[in-house]
Amino acid sequence: MATPRTILIAGPTASGKSALALAVARRIKNGVIVNADSMQVYRDLRVLTARPSIEDETGLPHALFGSVDGADSYSVARYLDDARAVVASARARDAIAIFVGGTGLYFKALLEGLSPVPAIDPATRERVRKEAAALGAAHMHALLQQRDPEMADRLVPTDTQRITRALEVIEATGRSLAVWQRLPGVPVLAADSTVRVVLMPERAALVARCDARLDAMIAGGAVDEVARLRARHLASDLPVMRALGVAPLIAHLDGTLSLPAATERAKVETRQFVKRQVTWTKRHMITWNAILTNEIERNSAKIISFIDC
Repeated sequence: MATPRTILIAGPTASGKSALALAVARRIKNGVIVNADSMQVYRDLRVLTARPSIEDETGLPHALFGSVDGADSYSVARYLDDARAVVASARARDAIAIFVGGTGLYFKALLEGLSPVPAIDPATRERVRKEAAALGAAHMHALLQQRDPEMADRLVPTDTQRITRALEVIEATGRSLAVWQRLPGVPVLAADSTVRVVLMPERAALVARCDARLDAMIAGGAVDEVARLRARHLASDLPVMRALGVAPLIAHLDGTLSLPAATERAKVETRQFVKRQVTWTKRHMITWNAILTNEIERNSAKIISFIDC
């Protein structure tokens, strides 16, 4: 294998990815930790998304954490552009980029690229999005079922953002988004120049860690953080508003849920999300190096051994 220039650390929520990335960066001396989590890109939610602390971010080079305003609908395509720039900068300094996160689609896109869907003209995008805002997700999903049944069958009827995207594409190009997605993309990273590890802790221990971390988030200011986000009156279909825990805590702030009830609902959401992450991992990361324990020192040494082999 060629000398690895990039390290990828994936895994479900609360599996210890961030701590492991920090340990690896300290060992190799010339690492930059790069975010691969679709919610940690938003600057509005440091506590609730378990973004690295200010001390960690200033103590070691970090990139793409808290770099996007919550009013933006950040896309995978934008992420790849940003990641490509970070990788180029790291290589120019002979540094190693350490991508860490739980968003499987980001890792898939880094290694495989995105399908070459043409740019949608602004007029079409604006018209479809205005219709979605006026008529709602269920209506738009029914419309998609008529125009593009393959994509409609793939999407949940409440997922306004993805339904709108699918309608924009078929209207602007005359071809289903599913057809475009089957075309190959251009990867950001060459697989043979990467070390890829995925953390796979035991399920019961992982659930316990998720619950304990959420309790710590509540104690550490998550409610105040969500109150500030709520005060911005952002559109409910923006990605930042769908971050784990946001909806239950807004319900608490609105007076419809007690804090214990909101916390429990957030824990249930997190467990369901972790289950989906584990399913993705088993389906799409079968060739990655699996790490089964939470022992940071042993795991960081193991990653270094992968680099040196």
